[in-house]
Amino acid sequence: MTAAEQAFARLGVEEPAVPTPYVDLDRRAWSRLREEHPMSLTQDDLARLRGLGERLDLREVEDVYLPLSRLLHFYVEAVHGLRLATSEFLGERPSRVPFVVGVAGSVAVGKSTTARILRELMSRWPHTPRVELVTTDGFLYPNAELERRGLLERKGFPESYDRRALMRFVADVKSGMPVVEARQYSHLTYDVLPEPVSVHKPDVLIVEGLNVLQPPTVRSDGSNTGAISDYFDFSVYVDAPVEEIRDWYVERFLRLRGTAFADPQSYFHRYAALSDDEARATATGIWAAINEPNLVENILPTRERATLVLSKGRDHAVTSIRLRKI
Repeated sequence: MTAAEQAFARLGVEEPAVPTPYVDLDRRAWSRLREEHPMSLTQDDLARLRGLGERLDLREVEDVYLPLSRLLHFYVEAVHGLRLATSEFLGERPSRVPFVVGVAGSVAVGKSTTARILRELMSRWPHTPRVELVTTDGFLYPNAELERRGLLERKGFPESYDRRALMRFVADVKSGMPVVEARQYSHLTYDVLPEPVSVHKPDVLIVEGLNVLQPPTVRSDGSNTGAISDYFDFSVYVDAPVEEIRDWYVERFLRLRGTAFADPQSYFHRYAALSDDEARATATGIWAAINEPNLVENILPTRERATLVLSKGRDHAVTSIRLRKI
């Protein structure tokens, strides 16, 4: 027992709880915060945005994503107002700086779908803002480089990314450069593509990836690398119990045998002919060797760095929301 706990025990009272910087809301309470924020997506939109095997319907958008879209609209305007005040103080000519949103979470948890929904909703706000979505997969080292470094079996771990290039990309966009090139990634060939994509001074940039909330790494000389999240104005972590995510990953692997894996050009084409039992065993082995250790060691510890946490239940539906208020 600590000295503080002993002191409170002598007084016959419980030690006061440490104030939390979060507010926790169940889905019903959160959904009421939508108020009159308009629905702009259709069933056809959802079919295009939905990830493989994920549950996503208009009710999910209404209850979860419309309140989030409304909150983000408040954030965008508030951050712009703060920057105007800073520019006025410095005597500078004010300019609109891109608002940057980070979306983090495990493999197979649905973070890519969350990022796509946010892009669609935000791009349909009044005045039709330009919203760009970039995934950090494009900033993985190419397979040849990963193999040279002995990291091919640790693809997705923090050290498998060209962190400097990713930081430079986000910093350049945030600084207002008119055109910034981002790397692209092919899930078919499982490798970085040689052709970059150009990002043209967006109003909003969404950066989605496993490790976007990683803290800075301290170098041997005591300096640090900085963090990508230093450039974020808002961040979302998509959460679920580890066991549920494992099951989603395995089920998605089974479905991919008849879709992406079936393409002869696919890096994973060798898995297309596996039986259900063989595929389940293979997917479970990959999860246990790579994805779960990365989640537990590197991704999950960054959850508390997020502005907002979306927690999912077994059916992929969001059940509760945690919002940082301090």
